[in-house]
Amino acid sequence: MKKLYVGNLPYQASEAELQNWFAQAGIAVSTVNLVRDRYSGEPRGFGFVEVNDDDQAMQAIQGLNGKDFLGRTLVVNEARPPRERGAGGGGGRGGHGGGRGRRSW
Repeated sequence: MKKLYVGNLPYQASEAELQNWFAQAGIAVSTVNLVRDRYSGEPRGFGFVEVNDDDQAMQAIQGLNGKDFLGRTLVVNEARPPRERGAGGGGGRGGHGGGRGRRSW
């Protein structure tokens, strides 16, 4: 099974529309997951599809990358493994002030 990244999705796209688009290209998709913002629930413009057959996954990358979907040119490629979230990662939050305090001008 291969997981594919699908980027530059129109925000109004649905999982069903994306699955149908792959099916029209002859690609059997087992799951479709459009990523949404965890707080607002708004679409983020990308998602992931899983394809059971590795040959079909390569066919999808070669045949669908750069093609039009609902007026947008999509990026389709093999998904990278998720980054580790663990000790020492930082997470983007820290005690680096809030913009007030020391000024160097």
